[in-house]
Order: sequence, then C-alpha cells, then structure tokens
Amino acid sequence: MKLKDFKIKTSRQLGLPLTPKAIRFMERRPYPPGEHGAMKRRFTKQSDYKRQLLEKQRLRAQYNIQERQMRNYVRKAVRKKGNTADNLIQMLETRLDAVVFRAGIARTIFAARQYVSHSHILLNGKWVNIPSHQVTQNEVVSVKKESRKLPCFIEAQEEMVSPPPAYLTRDKNNLSAKLLYLPKREEVTVSGEITLVIEYYSR
Repeated sequence: MKLKDFKIKTSRQLGLPLTPKAIRFMERRPYPPGEHGAMKRRFTKQSDYKRQLLEKQRLRAQYNIQERQMRNYVRKAVRKKGNTADNLIQMLETRLDAVVFRAGIARTIFAARQYVSHSHILLNGKWVNIPSHQVTQNEVVSVKKESRKLPCFIEAQEEMVSPPPAYLTRDKNNLSAKLLYLPKREEVTVSGEITLVIEYYSR
C-alpha cells in the first residue's frame, strides 16, 4: 500500500482527515474503510475503553508520534504542576515539527517532520534535525535560506493567507515563526477529548 493511501485509510478509520487529500476523499466517503464501514459507524456502540483507545490513536495520528512517545508525554504531563490536559497539549504543540506545521511552513505534520529531519529548519538560526525537539518561549523557527527556493516552501509562502494561532507570530517573507507563549488546550485546533487519552494511560 502506498503511503498516501495508508494515510487516507488511517484517516477514515479514525474519522479524522490527516492530509488535504484525505479531506477530499472523506467528503465522498465519510465512514470507515471496508465493506461494512458505513454500517459500523452507524450502529456500533463503543465501550469506555474503546473510546479511550480511539481518542489516544487520534491524538497520536495528529502529531505523528509513536506509542512510546505518547506514553512518555502523558507521564510527564501528569507529574507537572497545573492542568494535565494543558500540560500534555503544551508539550505536543511545542515539538519542533508541530510548530513548523502550525506556522503554515508545512501543509501537514508529516511534511513538517520530513522538513526537520532533512535539515531544512533552523531554531534561533541553528540547525536542528530532531522533530521532537521542544521549542521554548520566544524561540524562532525558520526555513534555511538555501531551502526557501524549493517548490514546497514557495508554495507554503503563497498559501500563508490565514493567520497562525495566537501563540505564534509569523514572518511570511522570511518563512519564520516565534513561539510567544505556551498555549492552553482551548487555543489548539486539535481534535479529540484529551481527558480520555489521559484516562487510557492511567489504567
């Protein structure tokens, strides 16, 4: 199975479009894949465990992270002072690849991860190729000058019409963004019930 087809299938399974192509596909088929996909969505009643599992999978998919990483993030969020849901979202949103995505430098979280891994992204002017690297307040994420001529970044610059989230400020001309502060859960456009994810890992 091609990677694009896999992402579409995953999107349909989770009921969550993960790529622009998945959005278009799910407009035509807004139900899980398989012969009885539409019937499953309509008639299957979910247990508490199933709902927790689904929300966990949805959150993982939106940040493109592995199971072990998500478990570690939840453990850290629980140990930190303050609201656990806010703590979890803040750690996920300040991953380098997430900031690249939210700033509009990448069209998808998958592309953002690739850009970071392929050394196109700078943090405070220094090369960082670790997608999970935590961006801190007032740090600046930017596209390497040599990379700005690539079609993917030219296209991203042209598509920067909508403003970034309130916790980011963006310089369209230089393809850069600064993290102003750590966001609260309600400020982040991520789908899912974070409390169910926390409950899943608290079992």
